[in-house]
Parts: sequence; C-alpha cells; structure tokens
Amino acid sequence: MRVAVLSSTPANPTEGSGTFVATAGLVAGLRACGVDVSVRDLGVRTGFHTFDRWRYNAGVALRPPDADVVIGVDLDGFLWARRRARPPSTVPPRSRPRFIVSLKGVIADELTHERGWVRQLLAVQARWERANARRADVVVAPSRYAADTATRLYGLDARTVCVRPEPIDVAGWRARLAAAPRRAPGAPTVLTVARMYPRKHLDDLLDAARLLAPRIPDLTLRIIGGGPEALALRAQRDRLGLGDRVRFLGEVGAAELAIEYVNADLFCLPSVQEAFGIVFVEAMAAGIPVVACRAAAVPEVVEDGRTGVLVAPRRPDSIADAIEGLVRNAELRKALGAAGRHRADTYDLPRVARAWLEVISG
Repeated sequence: MRVAVLSSTPANPTEGSGTFVATAGLVAGLRACGVDVSVRDLGVRTGFHTFDRWRYNAGVALRPPDADVVIGVDLDGFLWARRRARPPSTVPPRSRPRFIVSLKGVIADELTHERGWVRQLLAVQARWERANARRADVVVAPSRYAADTATRLYGLDARTVCVRPEPIDVAGWRARLAAAPRRAPGAPTVLTVARMYPRKHLDDLLDAARLLAPRIPDLTLRIIGGGPEALALRAQRDRLGLGDRVRFLGEVGAAELAIEYVNADLFCLPSVQEAFGIVFVEAMAAGIPVVACRAAAVPEVVEDGRTGVLVAPRRPDSIADAIEGLVRNAELRKALGAAGRHRADTYDLPRVARAWLEVISG
C-alpha cells in the first residue's frame, strides 16, 4: 500500500508547531509499520502563508498524488479533492485513491479566538478546510472535542469522522531528556511552550505570575516560543514589573527544549482552544505535572488530579493557586509526574500508528 501525505505546514517544529510534530510522528510510525509513505511538503515559501497554502494546493491539483491512500493535513488537498469528486467518465471510481483528511486544530474553531488580520486569514483557510473535510472519505480528528466541533462547524456526516490521538516519539523524546544536563537545584521554575496566539492566553499566565510574586518571591516563569503576541506579552511583563521573574527564551531547538523540560518543576499553558495539545504530552513524558484550563480537548489529554491540575479558563487567580499548590507540595508533583509518564505511553508512535492503520485500510 502506498500512502501520500499532503502538508503545507512549515516542515520544522519552530514554525510548524504541533502540526508538524504530529505529522512527522505519524509518518515515522507508519513507516515503522512497513507502510510505503511519501510526503509532499511546502517547498519554496514566499513568507505569506495563506498564499503559500493556496499555491501548494494548486500544485497538488495540477500534479495529483500517485498513491493508494492520500492523507491531507487540515486543508491540504482541497483543490485536488474537488477534481477527484468529479473525475472524467473514463476514470472508474475504484481507481481513485482513498482520501483521508487529518484535522489538527479545526481552523474554524481557532479563528473565533483570534483577531485582526490573523482572524481574517484563518477565515479564508477555514473555508478551504471545510471543503476538504466534506470531500474526504474519512475525517480523522485528534480528540473527541475536535471531532464534535468539526462535525458541527463544517456540517460533516458524523459517520465519516473518527478519533485518533496525535503521536509522540516517546522513546526519542526520553532519550533527549536523559541526555539533557541538569542545573543545580534552585528557584522553583514554571515552563510553558507555545506559539504566541491570543487563544493560548499567556497574558493570564503573566497575571498569575504577578499574583505569585509576593507569595513565592523566587519563582521563575520560562516561556519558549514566538508568534503574533510576543511584543504585547513582553510589554505586559514590563508593565507588571515582573523583570527577570519572567524570561522569554524565543524559539529553541530540540536539545535546548529538553534541557528546559528536565529542569522545570511544572508545566503551565492556560490555552482555551486546543484540538489536542501535544506540548502537554511532552510535559507528561518528561515527568512534570501540568497546570492547564478545563477547556476544549485539554481534559481529554490532561487528567485532572492525576497527571495535572485543571482550572477554569480565564482565571489568573486559579492558575496562581494551582501553581502555588504544586510548588509547595513536592510529593504531589512527584505523584502527578509519575502518572504523566505512564499516560504519555498511550500516545507513543507504534500504538497510534497501528490505530491509524485501521483507518487507512478502510
């Protein structure tokens, strides 16, 4: 069986974020299962991502994938899928490849949390994604939340939608963690890793850091990532007088990321819109507890009271209380971290790849 993966997401974890990580993981997992998988990536970029995605899809329509099964990531394949839906009469239906759309964030849901030009461009992409999903034989969502949301917003037949979690290379990730140097014990450290979009609500985390300043004077918040909200968040840090309590580390490589995880006491990301949240799995695999919001797909990944602490969305005071509770309770951190390590195994590449094989085989 030959499988072609279509993805116009930037082919690196810095810009491609969780979408790239999950797609690369799926490809590696399927190949390990003996599947012949090819990937058509974005290639040359202009710097205008929405245009690049349209240009990529026009190229796919002009030069259709030669495979038994085609997996389109998010909106990718939408122009080719339109032609596929209306093939020439000389093309027998059975000769057309099976088309599977792998949704990641459900763009129509993401845009409701954005603003300005980002929201406008996402609205364009959401129309393309809707068309793609409606033309697919099967739509795969990474969580029950994403499946239900896509079904509602895109008008899908629920019988064509199934759930498969995002994969993570647990063995490879733990090898990097084991090789990462440990810093000398010091101030309690909270880590967050995110693309800086409004829906991630890192502003709430900074407000929580301000509330914690007099309660845990030496607490340090380390933030990895970049994005549209970067300048506003730095300005907020300065306005709140947080100084070196909050450190923006920018984009980092895999080795540096592992160093940050192994030296953190806990992980916090107060996002209100996650179709999955692969960074939560990374944190659990690293054995550190998670503080997050009881929103979207997060409760499907982070088990409240078992692998982390979930709080109400948009409540900096609750975030601060959860962080303080974990900082002051080493035994609880250890217990949640151990449970997180165990739970991360459920998202390992081989297990998720085998689940995907059932979808691919039809």
